[in-house]
Amino acid sequence: MGKQILTITSAEVPAERAGEVVSAYQAILEQDFPDGLLHTHLVHDGRGNWAIHTLWRDQAAIDAMRTGPRPPAAPALFRTLGAEPTLRILTVEAAST
Repeated sequence: MGKQILTITSAEVPAERAGEVVSAYQAILEQDFPDGLLHTHLVHDGRGNWAIHTLWRDQAAIDAMRTGPRPPAAPALFRTLGAEPTLRILTVEAAST
């Protein structure tokens, strides 16, 4: 098994749409998660900057999700709200439990 991977999908969303961001994320949480998705968090800074942090078992889990029948959920969420997301993919080198 490879190292865990953290994806950070972020976008700027107008403050008046904050409730929609939270509702859309909660809808994602009600769906089945792709195999290998370990944790996910929705965060914001109170100034319209939102991000979804997702911890994956390894790169193979991300690759499998990307070839699945559904588009990646985090970028799709922001696009439905009219925001173009940015994606960062980071390798976890150390972590606490």
